[in-house]
Amino acid sequence: MEGDRFMKLETYPDEEMLAIDLANTIAGELNSALMQDESARVLLAVPGGTSPGPVFDDLCAADLEWERIDVVLTDERWVPEDDPCSNTRLVKERLLTARAAAARFLPLYTAAHEPEEVLAELESMIGPELPIAVALMGMGPDMHVASLFPGMEGLEQALAPDAPILMAVREPSRQEARVTLTARVLNGALSKHLLISGDEKRAALERALKLPPEEAPVQAVLGGTTVHWTE
Repeated sequence: MEGDRFMKLETYPDEEMLAIDLANTIAGELNSALMQDESARVLLAVPGGTSPGPVFDDLCAADLEWERIDVVLTDERWVPEDDPCSNTRLVKERLLTARAAAARFLPLYTAAHEPEEVLAELESMIGPELPIAVALMGMGPDMHVASLFPGMEGLEQALAPDAPILMAVREPSRQEARVTLTARVLNGALSKHLLISGDEKRAALERALKLPPEEAPVQAVLGGTTVHWTE
């Protein structure tokens, strides 16, 4: 693919092969991080949505020291875990099961009316575990990553080098409250992977390579990232 010379593109014949290969890659990277310091914990960041589900199904069975792994979402809707739209619900049902049930989950939601009321509390759990060892990210057709949307209020701050760990944001089209890791935190990951499927998202990625992050937020995290794509 033309574009960011630091970005790598992996293509797969189908979703099953992508899921198996990506899960094995992430497991290997987590294991390497665990071996770097046998007393330390490592942090895995994962997206919500339906796309990563098959990857989670394979990754959860990996033979790792899951008790030393923390899992955090790249972003979360401000809804309780029992809400069908909760990313936490997906992660607990598809990833934090089998061997991976021993991992520790760091939430991006807690009971409060608005996320701004508890951001400091949520950040206090994540900050000590940074940097992210492995970040798995998704991308929307509008070129958003995590909950960093084109045109949203606060995007400039979320993309800034001195951004906080977390930001409360609202999706422009729906004004739905969300909490997201900022570009600085995602970019600080030791390994970064972007999972996309279908021609629409492939075309969106091609567009993003030619646009500034303010118009295509995914552009802010593409450097050094491996993109995994299947039709």
